[in-house]
Amino acid sequence: MSYTEVLSERVVAISISESPDMLALGLSDEHLKDAMAEIARHLLALGSRLVYGGDLRANGFSNLLFELVSRHRRDAEIGDARPGVVNYLAWPVHLRMAFADIETAHVDLADTAALICLELNGSRLGMDARRQLPQRQPSEAEWTDGLTAMRKVMLDESDARIVLGGRVDQYKGVMPGIAEEALMSLTAQQPLFVLGGFGGCARDIAGVLGLVELPNMPHGPWRGMEAFKAFTAASLNNGLTEEENAILARTPHVDQAVTLVLRGLVNVGTAAAT
Repeated sequence: MSYTEVLSERVVAISISESPDMLALGLSDEHLKDAMAEIARHLLALGSRLVYGGDLRANGFSNLLFELVSRHRRDAEIGDARPGVVNYLAWPVHLRMAFADIETAHVDLADTAALICLELNGSRLGMDARRQLPQRQPSEAEWTDGLTAMRKVMLDESDARIVLGGRVDQYKGVMPGIAEEALMSLTAQQPLFVLGGFGGCARDIAGVLGLVELPNMPHGPWRGMEAFKAFTAASLNNGLTEEENAILARTPHVDQAVTLVLRGLVNVGTAAAT
């Protein structure tokens, strides 16, 4: 069975945000973006569809994915016209945006990616309905409820999740975003790949799971970290051995990380087909 056959029906959620540890690791923000781009490019080339929950800020991760899928179309089977990338805009994210910007992006992406606005409860909000909403700043409660709802939608719409980087302060919601998304995957027994070589929340998670030595955290434990103590490396359910997951959790080498992620996805897909 080829990689394309195994991955063509797989939907992979990517969880990434800026890491506070890049300078300490001798890396730059560009290394994190390059890592995401390489992982996404290989997944698209092997037929996977990608889901991400982000905003449309200039030079952000959403726009990086959009540029990538426009250059590297998903290698889909004949007749499969589903978009290679789906970007969800949580209620508090799109509520503070001008509708004209959302509409322009929606039209520009029509042939390559999907941009979906969500209501506070996670239901899909059509463009006509979104047009009727006034632009405003959401409340803290809307941030918390809206982000959690979006992350539940992403969990339901994906087969596996990859986490890397991740801020651990100045975040919105009940805990750091990558932590909440990773915790949802672990709780649902969804295959989870933790790339801790770029520091941030992902490395902290890898430390709690026992994959790497728990790093010295000058920021201190973040809200929700205790919940990960209920899980171990075996909880990742991602088709990799504990040794392979330990390598994935510490390597800063993108080629090595890509190889391991693809191996795990293929192993999971093969096991599901037997």
